Amino acid sequence: MNPVPTAGPTAELPLVVSVDDHVVEPPDVWTSRLPARHRDTGPRVVRATCRTEHVTANTVKYHFGGDGPETDWWVYEDLHKPIPQVVACVGFPRESLTMAPIRYAEMRPGCHDPAARLADMDLNHTEMSLCFPTFPRFCGQAFLEAKDRDLAMLGVRAYNDWMIEEWCGGSGGRLLPLCLIPLWDPVAAAAEVRRNAARGCRAVAFTELPANLGLPSVHDPDRHWDPFFAACDETGTVVCMHIGSSSRMPVTSPDAPEGVRMALTFANAQYSLVDWLMSGVLARFPRLRIAYSEGQIGWMPFVLERVDNIFRHSAAWAGLDPAITELPSSYAAGRVFGCFFEDDFGVLSREAVGIERITFETDYPHQDSTWPRTREILERIAGMVGPEDLHRIARGNALDMLGLV
Repeated sequence: MNPVPTAGPTAELPLVVSVDDHVVEPPDVWTSRLPARHRDTGPRVVRATCRTEHVTANTVKYHFGGDGPETDWWVYEDLHKPIPQVVACVGFPRESLTMAPIRYAEMRPGCHDPAARLADMDLNHTEMSLCFPTFPRFCGQAFLEAKDRDLAMLGVRAYNDWMIEEWCGGSGGRLLPLCLIPLWDPVAAAAEVRRNAARGCRAVAFTELPANLGLPSVHDPDRHWDPFFAACDETGTVVCMHIGSSSRMPVTSPDAPEGVRMALTFANAQYSLVDWLMSGVLARFPRLRIAYSEGQIGWMPFVLERVDNIFRHSAAWAGLDPAITELPSSYAAGRVFGCFFEDDFGVLSREAVGIERITFETDYPHQDSTWPRTREILERIAGMVGPEDLHRIARGNALDMLGLV
């Protein structure tokens, strides 16, 4: 482990443990792992032409076989999905980024090859990385939406086997596994959490706002999610929620420019944290930890203050779960984590945010990635914080969150 630096921006900088990066799955993830009878129906990559249609300022539609260049398509049941350049764009000038598809041959190899990823991490002052999926989407929505649930379950398990054995297996612990669950079955989800925890996985992807996916919310009176939450609580598996994992990004109006949506990406994480703090889940599962990816951190102090004030002044009619017997913010201590790549206000407000809950991301290979400038960013942060806080932000809190210390 990298030592704590001794002083200021010129001191030795701690190597980063990034809690939000992404992997573009190699084309053979499912064709090499699914039973032979399913390899022509499970997720697979085919080559075909694509016409890219900009429907609105915030909506792009891809036409399989349309009048356009050839690209690589993921095909699964009725789904035909290319890979937009902006999600595999490291190495490209920012001014050239588009939503047009990109072929595997055009990507930087670190997008999908673990050895190349480690080399790119070395170039980016990064020791460890936790990666969310691309084709299945941030919490496996592609499998939730599939018609054949048996095949979808096999697809989830195949992804997790590949993630643990191939993507992370040869990395010497530098690539950290983040697994999926069958979102449609909380009992099977609990079993999958325990199966992967036994293999060293301590992070699972979940949706920030389940109701947006047609699933019961964390407020469900029948405790729908309790088997899954209990398995995470028991195994020390962190529930990781990426912005967009509810398949709906906040935007003010259909004709708002893309910049409006980009400015509001934190909002779903904000809504989700209020849900969790006022649902009683964290009170009922006292070891359960949750983490918000790419939501930034500057908004967190107000949410904590607001829910506490509601508990103090309005608990009699606020309809809160009776399990909440203390200030809602008290359940967040040491158990709720945020992460940022660009949030000076959050860093300067770190005591109000809670220094113990701040983690860092490089977001490789997305359009917001700090690659290969992460060392420069750490140097700038070092000018705002002391060495101990810098160490906690860059790596210490992430290692604690994942049970690696």
